[in-house]
Amino acid sequence: MITKSRFKDYLALHGIMFVYSLVTITSKLASASPFFSRQFILYFFLLNLLAAIYAIVWQQVIKRIPLNTAYSTKSIGIIWGVLWGRLFFMEKITPWMILGCFIIIIGIILVVNADE
Repeated sequence: MITKSRFKDYLALHGIMFVYSLVTITSKLASASPFFSRQFILYFFLLNLLAAIYAIVWQQVIKRIPLNTAYSTKSIGIIWGVLWGRLFFMEKITPWMILGCFIIIIGIILVVNADE
């Protein structure tokens, strides 16, 4: 059974993976903006702000969660990337991508359950 504090740790882990996935959106938007334009600078600032938040919270999370669990859960970012690609950039989602997402989820579940 997962304790309340352990649940908060895992929630923080997934929350910070969500924040990290936003870095990919801002970096793609920055790359599409003219270099040193206001838009580029805004996206670049936001990218670095999100990365700094991620770095600080990540250090706190790995104090509380087994390292192999935390690192295996980082792969959830790929699933966020597929979702963001579709929502923000109208990228196509293929059946292979969906299958890959399921394999990632199964892998995360296996690693997390092995640590408990």
